[in-house]
Amino acid sequence: MKAFVLRSYGSPDALQLTEIDKPVPAAGEVLVRVRATSVQPYDWHLMRGEPYIARLMGGGPGLFGPKIRILGADIAGQVEAVGRDVTEFRPGDEVYGMPKQGGFAEYACVPAGELVPKPKNLSFDQAAAVPMAAGTALLGLRDDGRIQPGQDVLVNGASGGVGTFAVQLAKAFGARVTAVCGTRNVELVRSLGADEVVDYTAEDFTRRGRRYDLLLDCAGSHPASAYRRALAPKGALVIVGGPGGRWLQPMGRIISALAASPFVSQRTALTDVVRCTENKRNLTTLAELIEDGRLTPVIDRSYPFEEIPEAIVYQEQGHATGKVVITV
Repeated sequence: MKAFVLRSYGSPDALQLTEIDKPVPAAGEVLVRVRATSVQPYDWHLMRGEPYIARLMGGGPGLFGPKIRILGADIAGQVEAVGRDVTEFRPGDEVYGMPKQGGFAEYACVPAGELVPKPKNLSFDQAAAVPMAAGTALLGLRDDGRIQPGQDVLVNGASGGVGTFAVQLAKAFGARVTAVCGTRNVELVRSLGADEVVDYTAEDFTRRGRRYDLLLDCAGSHPASAYRRALAPKGALVIVGGPGGRWLQPMGRIISALAASPFVSQRTALTDVVRCTENKRNLTTLAELIEDGRLTPVIDRSYPFEEIPEAIVYQEQGHATGKVVITV
């Protein structure tokens, strides 16, 4: 099969399109013919081995070289074969999931627990846009943010991959949603259900005098102290992303926010979907919302498989509206 293999840290040019053996599913695994995948910050952080401090961590990308050789955290495709003890899938089943690696290839072996049936009303490209971004938004709002009906919720970075899902999910949970984005995406974000849209090029939402019960930060555009100005006294700040850096960021900003949280009345949480142990349940929840028409992926661009490096270059620029997907 063809796969983009990462042999050393570097730019997208470090990804080499290579012919390798098709994997064989072990016990509890499913061999998936990948029909679509997506690119996201998780992939290029692993590709570059940044921030460098992450290389020192047990679950990090690897100290001297990449642990994960085939990137691609999201997949959508068809079951090709199943390993021993797998009973819930059969060859030909259409599935989607978040194996966290292996999507940048024509076939991938995925633990059965990381897959669920693909939503019937989505194409493979659309389904591949969902798992990591929508899963992050779901965990950030429901689990870490403890969202409740009737709350005032602000989504900062509402036009990105996580943000476009977060706006829709917050509405599905019964919240009043204020979305922050740039000028060109105001109408799109409003169409996703936002009750109010703030154009960050014209107004600083942290200085409007409005207070929110929950602030989901997907952009990292302000320090935590500024976010707290926009929070109710018992509000919650949930950090799910932000601009990167070679050495420490965004971890430095996150650590600073968490360190201050014991000394303020507002709660601070960090959402890390990669370490979630209930992806199957969450993917099923997302599929139900999608099939009910309450959640729809927003796709900025679609690239052919051979142009994965170009897709990563575009995604790294940080201007994508919604998701960037790959047709395999």
